[in-house]
Amino acid sequence: MSSPSAVENQHTPKSGKPAVTFVCVHNAGRSQMAAGFLRELSAGSVVVYSGGTKPADQLNPVAVEAMAELGIDIAAQSTNELTADMLQESDAVITMGCGDDCPYYPGKRYEDWPLEDPAGKDIETVRRIRDDIKARVEGLLESLTR
Repeated sequence: MSSPSAVENQHTPKSGKPAVTFVCVHNAGRSQMAAGFLRELSAGSVVVYSGGTKPADQLNPVAVEAMAELGIDIAAQSTNELTADMLQESDAVITMGCGDDCPYYPGKRYEDWPLEDPAGKDIETVRRIRDDIKARVEGLLESLTR
């Protein structure tokens, strides 16, 4: 994975807005929470994609509960398979534990966020992961909107 590069003033051609894809293996916890935060915090100023290299059948219910505690409803989201279109449209690709399964597209900003997988974890652990994700998303949003 390459080191992150600046995405200031980059925008996807279709929407005119910066776009971000969050990627994890199952697209059921970390990437869904990150996408939920970015949708909420950006108030529509960023196009948000979320996908998995091996999507699960459903979202992690503990992740859904943890996000609901902060007033962010991700329950209606579905797990998605990562697509080439998501990556091609994105200015930034944020990976979370998919390792070599994550495809690389030159010219994109890549960041790998080493986050614990919330699968099978209790609510207290998922809250800690959620709060870490929120702080990272806030930093990402700031870098996208400078």
